[in-house]
Amino acid sequence: MEVTESIKQSVTREFKEETGLVLQDPQLRGAFTVIIEEQGKVVDEWMMFTFYCEEFSGQLLEHSEEGKLEWVPMNAYSDLPMAPGDYHIFDHILESNQLIYGTFTYTEDFTLISIDLDPPRP
Repeated sequence: MEVTESIKQSVTREFKEETGLVLQDPQLRGAFTVIIEEQGKVVDEWMMFTFYCEEFSGQLLEHSEEGKLEWVPMNAYSDLPMAPGDYHIFDHILESNQLIYGTFTYTEDFTLISIDLDPPRP
């Protein structure tokens, strides 16, 4: 986030910078704390906000510093490489309009130690 920016302004700006696309009315669907622990001690911690959006304008960038950009079918996200907790986030936002809160605790190599979601996932 930039100074004076709301989280909604931040996601819109970041998404445009990284993809070339302008989100139309992104909706907050998740607020998460990510904790990195080693030998029971917190070595890093940050907040992550997850938005859902169906409408956008613009053209997808041919090249992004963030990596290769591509559209994938919604049911194919489970085949993509990501942190283990991210699969739980995708499961929720694709099945529910409800806001979810959570804490993911990982080792430094992103092995998931624990997960706490509110509301809990079935």
